Amino acid sequence: MTLADPEHLARELELALELATLAETESLHRYEQGTFTIDRKADRTEVTEADRAAEARISERLAAVRPNHSLFGEEHGLTGDLSSPWRWIVDPIDGTSNFVRGIPVWATLVALTHVDLGPVVGVVSAPAMGRRWWAARGLGAFVDGRAISVSNVESLHEAHVCVTFSRGWDDLGLTPRLVELQQAAWRARGFGDFWQHMLVAEGAVEIAIDAIGLQPYDLAAVQVVVEEAGGTFTDRFGERGYEADSAISSNGVLHAEVIRRLT
Repeated sequence: MTLADPEHLARELELALELATLAETESLHRYEQGTFTIDRKADRTEVTEADRAAEARISERLAAVRPNHSLFGEEHGLTGDLSSPWRWIVDPIDGTSNFVRGIPVWATLVALTHVDLGPVVGVVSAPAMGRRWWAARGLGAFVDGRAISVSNVESLHEAHVCVTFSRGWDDLGLTPRLVELQQAAWRARGFGDFWQHMLVAEGAVEIAIDAIGLQPYDLAAVQVVVEEAGGTFTDRFGERGYEADSAISSNGVLHAEVIRRLT
């Protein structure tokens, strides 16, 4: 069996889907009923017991069925077998700010990574939106069971662009360039978080530019889906990966122009 054996990855994808469902049993009813309290992390971002409980359910399941793997979660950090080349990377609720305000754009992100291959399995599950995206290396990308692919739009002037502003862009002095990029596009949108990248994967949006200050758990699952849909996923310098503090996804055709405009 090779590291990227399709049968192996299909099994791990099945587990990733199970983990997302487990997380949703902790998060969705709290969201719908508003039965949660809000705390603040050191960086002033919100966290709820739904975040912690969802990640705990994932951690418990992985400890039982993949004890030789490690886990990196937003809420509890690194656990499991830290010497393993296999690492699950989880964000129990990506979009907690939306979650606490009653905005349905939040998702559980589950990825499996390998030290040599990077992310190989990704699930992005948004239960309040009733949508779930998934992918595994060499097996394609899907939303709710339907195969998806990026668009073939070749001109920025015909493209839909989504930008998530943050103070980090101001600190870099690049906000004016982001504005110019949006002005050059056919339409500018601000869907934010995971959703903008999933829309790129679906072919509904050509370019998604995320905030500055991201973490691996924001990006690993997203990267697999975008790339398996035929897109390109890099940081703001054009470097492929999921460990940078920025992320840009595109249909691939327009990627070089976006990077040029921002650097």
